[in-house]
Amino acid sequence: MYKVAVVGDKDSVLAFRALGIDARIAYEAQEARKIVDGLAKENYGVIFITEQLASLIKETIDRYDSVVVPAVILIPSNKGSMNIGLNNISSYVEKAIGSNII
Repeated sequence: MYKVAVVGDKDSVLAFRALGIDARIAYEAQEARKIVDGLAKENYGVIFITEQLASLIKETIDRYDSVVVPAVILIPSNKGSMNIGLNNISSYVEKAIGSNII
């Protein structure tokens, strides 16, 4: 069975602990990259990461786009959305069905 984790700044991820999701705190690119790669090796099937943090480690996020597990999903932080996650979902839908319906 796969596990679920969330990576981001403290204020954005602590609420996920109440849901039983493993929350990892990171503020810098090197720290985030190390956490995401570590979670991928530790049988995590879904890794949520804040858009602000993901924008700092684009190459790492892109590497996981080509694999099924783990699914790395971008979420807004407590500071708001950068629309990166929504744009990615729109792109995936368009690839899957040939038209952007979102």
